[in-house]
Amino acid sequence: MRWTVVSVEPKSPLAVSVRFSDGTEGTVRFESSHLKGVFEALKDPEIFCQARVEFGTVTWPGEIDLAPDAMYREIKQAGEWVLR
Repeated sequence: MRWTVVSVEPKSPLAVSVRFSDGTEGTVRFESSHLKGVFEALKDPEIFCQARVEFGTVTWPGEIDLAPDAMYREIKQAGEWVLR
């Protein structure tokens, strides 16, 4: 699938760079207001830096992941996906 994530790299606080299998690249940025519930653990920089690709999806410890299809759609249109 075109929205299969093949690489992720943590960047500045609360941002990661991603690349998809079709070569599309962009950034995912979290606004602090989004870091509640399951995403609250990502406030810890040590956990945030543990972003990895698992089965084509961006994941973190604690079963935290991002929907690759929504991420792909936003990055394809705007170059980034901002989670508010």
